[in-house]
This record gives sequence, structure tokens and C-alpha cells, in this order.
Amino acid sequence: MRKYKKAAVLLAVSLVISMCSGCVLDREKSSESQAGETANLTDEDTEIKKAAKQDINEVHLRDKDTLYENDDETSVVTMYLTVSRGNVSENTDHSWKEINNYSVYDYDAMGVERYQAAALLQVGDEDGPQQGAVGYGETAPNATVQVRGQTSSENTQKNYKIELKKNKGTWRGQRTINLNKHMGEGMRFRNKLAYDLMKKIPQMLSLRTQFVHLYVKDNTDGTSDSFADYGLYTQVEQLNKTGMKAHGLDSNGQLYKINSFEFYRYEDVIKKEDDADYDQKKFEEYLEIKGNSDHSKLIEMLDTVNDYSIPIDEILNQYFDTENITYWMAYQILTGNVDTQNRNTYIYSPLNSDTWYFISWDNDGSFMRTEYQIRQFADQGSWESGISNYWGNVLFQRCLKSDSFRKELDKAIIEMKDYLSEERLSTMISQYENVVRPYLYSMPDQMHAPLTQAQYDTVAAGIPEEVEKNYELYLESLEKPQPFYIGTPAIQDNALNLNWDVSYDFDAEDITYTVELATDYQFQNVIFRQEGVAVPEVQTGIPSAGQYFVRVRATDSSGKTQDAFDYYTTDNGKNYGMKCFYVTADQRIEEDIYEEN
Repeated sequence: MRKYKKAAVLLAVSLVISMCSGCVLDREKSSESQAGETANLTDEDTEIKKAAKQDINEVHLRDKDTLYENDDETSVVTMYLTVSRGNVSENTDHSWKEINNYSVYDYDAMGVERYQAAALLQVGDEDGPQQGAVGYGETAPNATVQVRGQTSSENTQKNYKIELKKNKGTWRGQRTINLNKHMGEGMRFRNKLAYDLMKKIPQMLSLRTQFVHLYVKDNTDGTSDSFADYGLYTQVEQLNKTGMKAHGLDSNGQLYKINSFEFYRYEDVIKKEDDADYDQKKFEEYLEIKGNSDHSKLIEMLDTVNDYSIPIDEILNQYFDTENITYWMAYQILTGNVDTQNRNTYIYSPLNSDTWYFISWDNDGSFMRTEYQIRQFADQGSWESGISNYWGNVLFQRCLKSDSFRKELDKAIIEMKDYLSEERLSTMISQYENVVRPYLYSMPDQMHAPLTQAQYDTVAAGIPEEVEKNYELYLESLEKPQPFYIGTPAIQDNALNLNWDVSYDFDAEDITYTVELATDYQFQNVIFRQEGVAVPEVQTGIPSAGQYFVRVRATDSSGKTQDAFDYYTTDNGKNYGMKCFYVTADQRIEEDIYEEN
């Protein structure tokens, strides 16, 4: 019995071992199978997908959205500025009165740098400087202050540039604080509105802004013991190397602020820094250097733009971001910011990239159509609308002659028009109006407000409708001949020669010209007139010595007309399409040149 039991036990153990061996084999087979399957998956299904490497010249410029995450667009920060005399070495040994007494044109005439003063900047609220903010608890100067701006430096209420000294802290990561009064526009919020709108346009780069209530204590004359109320300002972030870093741009790259520049080559001024004839002051009359001072890439781009043997589409692909240009231009056209054809913008290029981008600056001329009508000021008329506003710029003109560029621009215009809806604008304007109005219609700003409170309401209500009007003018500009320049009249062969450049028509229609010569800019006393002129030149008799005005208009075969670029300026604004000149007693021609500041 025991033998049987023993045998049974041995059999059972043998079976178990056999079964386990089978299990092991099965596991091994399973493992092998799984290994094979895994191998197959690795080869076919689990391969890591990597995005294609980008070409630096194909990257679209994008802003750093996180900069604006905590923005309170209608808040007001209070700044306290204590001004004192500094030292000669830093050009800060000046009184507050001196600083506010001179414009940039006065400094040019005197041949000196802008005066500055030492300053203590403290930031807080209406109760005073706040703990943890710039300048809290300090008594010694931590900054310098000077008047900023070009034309605006002649205004009664000045704009200020406050520069925090190194190692004296920053305000919101910024050492340069630009405070703008915006005396040229009655709403006092247009620049901020423009930048706040740009924050949500991916194809454009915006800048940070902030409403600021400024108080100033003047210690330079030794008499002030209190802070004077300077009213409401708008702070606008300075686009410099610090600003470039903040927005995720290449701080080693090229950055120029366009002061007066139509993208012509200007070989006698736009030179490399190591050129023996390089003159930085003359250079910066065109382009203010804000980044890398190696101008090689700029010059290469300008050489190409001015080489008409190279197709513009090829130039755009190599040197520009078409998306950026079209959206930048679309935005300016629809907001009516006409003073952008040769200034009030930056151009930027990363160090190792060939691509140039446009970045907006100084937008207080936006949405001015209704206000100009109320103030009976002639501006933004004639060719200063739609694409014709950009025709005098060689880059933009070449772009606009391209069918593909105009198609892209039209797409951007349509998209931007939808974004700049009346509802969006009305909501934002109402918010800004609630902030600005209490300051604007109390001292000291009340003394310089260009609009009554009733007019302010009318303009605020009219701004949202201006986008549609600007869109209509854009469409009209595509159908009209393009503007052109009148040449300087000349006396030749006992005759007065009047000449001009030819106009351009997108539909290639025949263009004729109407030429008038008068003794007054309103052309009430016309002494010569000729219509249907097919060539850009006419002759008439030499008038007696005196002041004269020549006006030229282009008309296409569809009957659409366009003025010349030239205009005569009076206190009421621009009189378009004309040039003023003088005939001297000895029959010489003296052109009346208007220099726009």
C-alpha cells in the first residue's frame, strides 16, 4: 500500500514538474513572442516622431503673451518724482524750469544734448509711496529725468523720460519709464487702446502700457516743499535691449526706430560703423539705433530692395515676413494711423536671421477721423488713406505692386476688420473713458483739453464707426490712380516748365493730368489751367515775381482722381496736391520747402 502511495506521489510530483516545465517553456515562448512583438512595435509603431527643424528665416514673430496675463488695463498707478540738481558729468546739473523750457529743436540750435535733472522716483497710490515699490523709504536720487519726444517737446505739457540708475531697481522689469501726455489728441487714451488691441493680434508685437498719475516736487530751486499735480499720463514700455529680452526677442539683434525713412538706399548716410565717413548723428536722423550697431545686414537688405531687377516677391521671401508686414499695414489702415509711412515704427531682425519685422510705435494718431472733423482740422484726407498712404515708400510701393502681396493684405484686412468690431471698441472705449475723464476735466489737464465734454462724448461714440469708414477708403484707394510728386518748377527757354512724376493705376488704365497755376493756395485766382494732359510736363509763360502754387491731379479713364503727394500746410492743416514756390525778380525759382517735425 505504501509502495503504491509512494509511486502515486512520485507520479504526481513528476506530473507537476512536467506541467511546470511546460509553464516555463510557455513563459519563455510567450516572452520570446512578446519580445518579437515589442521589436516589431519599436520598428513600426513606437518610433519617436520628431518635428522637422525650423529654418530661422521661416519663423513667424510672436509676442510673449505671459507679459500681459496680469494686466489691469484700466488701473492707475501713482508716481512721485522729486527733482534735484545733479552733476555736470551726467548733464543733470539743471533746474526743472530749464528742462521744461526747451524743445528738441532748441537743443539742436544750441548744439547741446538734452538737459537732465537728478530725480527720486517713488511708486505708490494716492496715499503715497508703497512699501516694496521702487524708491520706498529712499531720499537720494535713483534716476534721471528729461523731456522726451520730437514735435511733442514743443507742447506746453511735456512728456518725460525717467531712467532708473543701474542697481537702483526696476519698475515691472523696466529701467526706462516713458510718460506720455498725448496733448495732440483729445481722448488721451488712443495710444493705450492701440497697444491693448495689439496684445491679441498674434501677427503683431505689442508693448506694455499703464495709466500713471504723476506728482512732481521741484527741489532744484530750493523753494518747493510739496508735490504738484501733473495730471494723467500713459506709460509706454521702451523697446530697447531690455524690452527685447522681455518680449522674447534676440537682444543681440538689429533694432532700429524709424524717424524718417522710406527705405531708399541713402548711400551717403547709411554706412557701416567702420566706414571713414560714417556719421552716427546723420544716420539716426533716418534710423535710430536701438540694438546691434553692425549695419551690414541692413545695408544688404536696402541694396536688394532698391534693385528693381530682383522681383519683390523674391525679396519678401528672403528679407521679410510677409505675414508680419500685411497685418501691420492692415492694422494701421483700419485704425487710420496714417503717420506710419516713413516713421513711428521699429524694424527688428534677430542676429542670425535675414528676416526683418515691423513693430508699431507711437499710436496716438489712431482713430482721429471724428476728432479732426469736430476740430475742423484738415488731416487724413486725400491720399492719406488706404494703400495710397504708403505709396511714397519704396519698399511698400514695390510690395503693393505685387498681386500676391495685395491678396495677402486683403485677407489680413478682412480678418482685422472682424477683430476691430464696433462692439469690442465700444466696450474698451467706455472703460478708458471712465478712467480718463475725471483727470482730463480737472486741473491741470483741464487747462489744455482740446475738446469740450460734449465733444468728448461725440468723439468716443464715433471712433468705433471709423473702422468701417477706413475700410471703404481702403477699397477706394485700390481703384484710384496712385499719388505722385510734383517736380520743382523751372524757367527754360523763356517759359515756365511745370513737371511731375507719372502716376500708377492697378488696372493699367490710361491716366491724364489736370494742371493749375494760381497765386493763392485755395486756387481762387487761377492764372493757368490745362486739362487732359497725357505727358508729365507743361509749359506756360513766366509770371511776374511773387508767390505761386501749382496743383496737379491725376485722372484715370474710369474718372477716378488722385492728388499729388505734395501739400501746403496752414494752421488749419493740409491743403493737398500742391507745391508752393516763388519767382524772384531776376527770374529764379525758389521752392517753398515745408519741413515736417
